[in-house]
Parts: sequence; C-alpha cells; structure tokens
Amino acid sequence: MKIEKVAPAQDKDIPNGVLRLDYRSGYDGLLDWTLLWPPDQGETWIICIHGHGESSSDQLYKRIDLRDFWLPKFRSYGAGIVTPNLRGNAWMSPAAAFDVHELLDFLRAEYGARRFVFASGSMGGTSNLIYAVLYPEDAAIVLALCPATDLSSYHAWCRERNTGVLKEIADAIEISYGGLPGKVPEIYEKHSAVRRANRLTMPVYIAHGCRDEIIPVSQSRLLVGEMANARHLVYVEIPGGGHDAPLNMTAAFDWLAQKISITGKENSF
Repeated sequence: MKIEKVAPAQDKDIPNGVLRLDYRSGYDGLLDWTLLWPPDQGETWIICIHGHGESSSDQLYKRIDLRDFWLPKFRSYGAGIVTPNLRGNAWMSPAAAFDVHELLDFLRAEYGARRFVFASGSMGGTSNLIYAVLYPEDAAIVLALCPATDLSSYHAWCRERNTGVLKEIADAIEISYGGLPGKVPEIYEKHSAVRRANRLTMPVYIAHGCRDEIIPVSQSRLLVGEMANARHLVYVEIPGGGHDAPLNMTAAFDWLAQKISITGKENSF
C-alpha cells in the first residue's frame, strides 16, 4: 500500500476528527480511499464495510438509519472506526481482501491497532465473513447482518431472477471474481464462509430476516448448519423481516457491546 494523502475529511456531513486516507493498492496500484476515525485511546478498531450500491466509504455517516443508530453505538465502544470504499461493489474479492489486509497493517504501524472488529450488513456482512475465513487471525469479532455466506450459490440465485439489483449484484460478483463460479471455482471456494466454516473460530453474530428479498435467509442457514455445534456463534432469524430488518437490532449491538469495553479492550469470551 502506498499512502497518497491523509487529511481531515472535507465534507459537511462527516464529523470533525474523521480522516480521509487516499492510497494505492499494493495488489494492482488501484487508487482508492477510506475514512478513519481514530479512537481517543485503546487498540480496538471497528471495520464497517458498506452495502452493494451504497454511498461507499461514507455510508455510515450519510445513510440516516446507520448514522443515527450504528454510529453512536460504535462511538460508545471507544474504538476507532474504518469505513473503506474497497473498490466499490467488490464483495471481498481477492483484490479487496488484499487491500483490507494492507489497511490493517497500516493501522497497526501508524496507530498501534491490535484488535479488529468486523461489523457490517448485506454486502458488508458478506465481506466480513469472507475476510474472517481468509485471515481469521485478523478478526477478533464478527457481526454479519443479512449476509451471503457462499457466493457461488448466491450468484446462481441472483442469476435465476436476473432483474434489477439482483442482476447488478451477479454482474459485480463476476467482474470482481474474474468470471463465473464454474470458470474459477477454486477462488469462489476459498472465499466461501460455508466451505471454510471451521476457520470462523472467533465470536460470530449473524441475523437475517426470513423474508429477505435481496439475500435469502437460506444463505445464513447454510453457514449456521455448518456451525451447528459452535458455542461462539449467535444466530437470530427475524420472522417476516425483510433485507433491512436486522440493521436496527438492539440485541445485535448489545452483544457487540458485551465483547468490547469502553476503553477498547475486548472482554473475555
């Protein structure tokens, strides 16, 4: 990663103290950016990845429900906050995962970060689980709301419908992963939380609406089936809930609060 610029975020909707980091990826030289809100103290950082088609790195600050509910929760934990643009709609592709790994190394070197909490929804929740099976040593806690857990089967589900945002998602997955699942199956398998569920050894919380029209609840059920005996997993289904139903779950953030102290030190599990 080559750092191009670090400066206060110049946006009236972004709070004072938030920095914008522009960088070139060590993967392919792509110029990208992220917002950072360093903690007042402590070594814990929350990685919050935006949803598909959302407002990229600034989603947490500009999407009203997340700004009003998630952001105060995150701030109350005393942790730093990272909201990466991450190549737009990349669905934690190999390139995106490489970028996150470099970004965490930057936070370690520049801010003394030691503990990373991944808390996101939709494409972001999907990305959390993928990154955690790729680099379990980097993920202390994973909160994944309404996630896809196996991109190969999810891509097929989207292609069967192939309209609107589902077509856009299928297109984005193919572009980010270098083709159809049948063309590069080893890449899809490596990035499947279902196929590599044994690597999810950290505390994991998953919630899904039973009537999710964007990512079907069957995706979460696949992973939960593989982790049926995992004591470190909490899974909640919301009867009648749509795609956004888990995003304002107080219980999910109460669980997260139990894992992170106000000084940024993780509680014992």
